[in-house]
Amino acid sequence: MASVRRLKKDIDYLVSEVIADCYNYTYFHPAKQNEVIDIINEAIELRNELYTRANNPDGKDNKKIVKAYYKAIWTELFEKVDGMFRKVSEIGK
Repeated sequence: MASVRRLKKDIDYLVSEVIADCYNYTYFHPAKQNEVIDIINEAIELRNELYTRANNPDGKDNKKIVKAYYKAIWTELFEKVDGMFRKVSEIGK
């Protein structure tokens, strides 16, 4: 993990990609707008939660604990964003 700043930028970037994908899908399929709005709300909640966690790390005195803490945030970010992209894909089927 390079820095907390980089982590926050990655959180913003990935969540904004999910939201942009949702808006594009809604543009082409307006009938399924309510399902897509739920995914957008979930993405916004994820962003807010991860930002809060990134700003308040556990075990500030121990570098190993802090590194593992941020690694867990990073892993959760990718897992949840991937899940959101899959949800948008499932709606399209």
